[in-house]
Amino acid sequence: MPDLILCVDDDPITLMLCKMVISKSGFAKEIITAQNGEEALNYFDDLKLNNLGAEIKRYPELILLDLNMPVMGGWEFLDHFSKNGYASVFNECKVIVLSSTIDPDDITKSKTYPMVLNFLSKPITKEMLEDLKNII
Repeated sequence: MPDLILCVDDDPITLMLCKMVISKSGFAKEIITAQNGEEALNYFDDLKLNNLGAEIKRYPELILLDLNMPVMGGWEFLDHFSKNGYASVFNECKVIVLSSTIDPDDITKSKTYPMVLNFLSKPITKEMLEDLKNII
C-alpha cells in the first residue's frame, strides 16, 4: 500500500472521486492533488528546494495522471519528469495514466515511459485499486 499518492487532474469532481475511492478502499494513507502537470512539477520542485541536496525521504510513491489538462497536460508532465532530473531524484515514484481516452496510440505511447506502470480508463474503482496492489 502506498503511503502517499498524487492525483493530477483538472476536473475537481474527478479529484474528489479519486480521493473518496482511494480513502474508502484503504489503498493509501494520504492523497494529495494537483490540477495540471505544471502544478505537479512545482510540487516536486518544492520538495527538492526544501531538502537542498539532502535525501528526500517522503514523496508520492504513485501518481495518478490525467492526459488532457490545460496549462500542462500529462504527456508534457511525463516528458519533463523523465528528462529533467526528476526521475533520478524521485526514482521510487511510479505513474498510472488515468484517462478518459481509449486511443490505442495513447496506450502505446504511455509504455515508452519507464515510470508508467499502467494505463487505465476513468473513473478509478475499488477493483482497479485491488489490481494495482499486485503491480506496485
